Amino acid sequence: MSKRDTYEAKFEQILLPITEKIGVQIYDVEYVKEGTDWYLRAYIDKEGGVTIDDCEKVSREVSEVMDQEDFIEDAYILEVSSPGLGRTLKKDKHLEKSIGQKVEIKTYKPIEKQKEFSGVLEKFDSESITISLEETEKQGNGKKMTFARGDVALIRLAFDF
Repeated sequence: MSKRDTYEAKFEQILLPITEKIGVQIYDVEYVKEGTDWYLRAYIDKEGGVTIDDCEKVSREVSEVMDQEDFIEDAYILEVSSPGLGRTLKKDKHLEKSIGQKVEIKTYKPIEKQKEFSGVLEKFDSESITISLEETEKQGNGKKMTFARGDVALIRLAFDF
């Protein structure tokens, strides 16, 4: 297990009882370097969406425990937030909750001369993700398209304004 994976797993263990007490769920955690700074992020969610107050409560409580545990060697910035409207679907549990919803997929390499696709998430398994493509000139008439999971660089919920 990498240092990043170890930190994320330990952080999630610390975060879980706090989120349960406050009445929110952990959507995702990440430990990433952006520029010269390390970030330890918790994305929280609940039915109807989280509030700034929810984020503040979780942040305050988890910050105290993280100061006591002190298991991360590097200096880092702690952030607690909502996963947002266009949330990334990283885990199977995220995909499961998003079946029937509109998603955007970006691939590492072009498929049929394009790298971006959008449509309704139909199904997924350990090997693939299937969507019903939107009806556009570029993508065709609502046909289904299956992507190998290894070819997908990013999948996220689409949002329209």
